[in-house]
Amino acid sequence: MKTADIILLYQYNDWANKRILETAEKLTLDQLTAANDLGWGSLRGALTHMLSAETRWRQFLNAEGETDERWGEDHFGNIAALRERWRRENEALWAYLHALRDADLYGSVTRQRGGRQYRLLLWQCLVHVVNHGTQHRAECAALLTGFGHSPGDMDFTVFLNSRA
Repeated sequence: MKTADIILLYQYNDWANKRILETAEKLTLDQLTAANDLGWGSLRGALTHMLSAETRWRQFLNAEGETDERWGEDHFGNIAALRERWRRENEALWAYLHALRDADLYGSVTRQRGGRQYRLLLWQCLVHVVNHGTQHRAECAALLTGFGHSPGDMDFTVFLNSRA
């Protein structure tokens, strides 16, 4: 794994997140906050969870210290507020990613969860964040499609072809 590979995955992650957010802007507040069985309470809740997870992981991996702050479903009143916070998070994320060297990706990361200690390589943590977003974007896409606003295909290859 090389930093160029990680950056490509995060470019995909950003592209796919923006497609979901752009589509979510078409919803009413009632649709955005409608309860569902997919977890995180609502579409807005799932988006907030995704942003919170990306932020917390970046802070942890960048040795800023992991905070216990978790944003709740109603932390962001609308998609515009969520997009603005995500824009600021992306600025910090890109600064972090562009400062990484290939050798950094093979450094060990230790994390405490549920009373257990886990040791992973940095690249594994970074890939996890993208994969986590993929899971929740799929849930968001299903909700958006149910509201009559499909975000369209968001496969990695669709992203790659869009760049050609």
